[in-house]
Amino acid sequence: MLEFHQVLAEDGALFGRPAVTVAPGATLIPGWLSPEVQQELITSSRQWAMGPAGMRRPRMPDGSFMHLQSVCLGWHWKPYQYSLIADDVDGERVRPMSPRIASIARAAVRDAAQLDPSVSGNPDAYTPDAAIINFYDDDDRLGMHQDRAEDNAAPVVTLSLGDSCIFRFGNSEGRSRPWRDLILQSGDLFVFGGPSRFAYHGVRRTLPGTSPAGLDIRRGRVSVTVRETGLSV
Repeated sequence: MLEFHQVLAEDGALFGRPAVTVAPGATLIPGWLSPEVQQELITSSRQWAMGPAGMRRPRMPDGSFMHLQSVCLGWHWKPYQYSLIADDVDGERVRPMSPRIASIARAAVRDAAQLDPSVSGNPDAYTPDAAIINFYDDDDRLGMHQDRAEDNAAPVVTLSLGDSCIFRFGNSEGRSRPWRDLILQSGDLFVFGGPSRFAYHGVRRTLPGTSPAGLDIRRGRVSVTVRETGLSV
C-alpha cells in the first residue's frame, strides 16, 4: 500500500517549504501528500463525481449557486446542513465515506498535532465520517465562511490537488481582518482545529496552469475536505 504522506524533516520542511502554524490550532504542511497519493485521490474523485449522488453545483439558501462544484461522501452537504440523501442531485443516497480518505485524514491530524498540539487534544480519537470534494475551475472561488454544520469541534482536514489557489484564513469573530492569505499547492495539507476550528476562511482564486507536471488532472483545483460530523444514522 502506498504511504499516505511524505516524511517531514526535523524542521518540518519538505522540499524547502517549511510547515507553518498559521494561527493557534491551524497548521499548513506543504507537500504532505506524495505524488502517488495525489494521483490516487484525483482518480477516485473522478469516479465519485460520476454518481450516483454525483457532482453538482451547490445552491445557496437564497437560490444563487456557489462558484464551485462538489461531490460528497459519508454525508451529503448543502448549505448549511447534512443529509443522507442527495436530494439536490438525483435523490440517491450519498456514497459511503471512503476508508482510504478517513485513514489519510487521521494521519493528517496526528501529524498536524505533532507540530501544534492545540490542533487536537486527542488526535487518536479523530473519527472522520464525511468528505466534501470540491472542484474549482479557473474562475471559481469560495467566499469567507465558517464550518459550523458539524455537531462537534473536531478538526477539519483539507487536502489540495491540482492547480494552486490563494486561500484566505481569518478569525473566528467575523469575515473582516485579521486574516492571512496563503498559497496552497498540490499535495499541501491544511488542518484547523482547537482555537481556530471556527475561523472564517475561503478561496480567493485559483492559479491556472500551476498543477504539477505528471499529475493527470485536466485543469483546475480539487480540494478534499474531511470532517467529523458528530451525526448518527
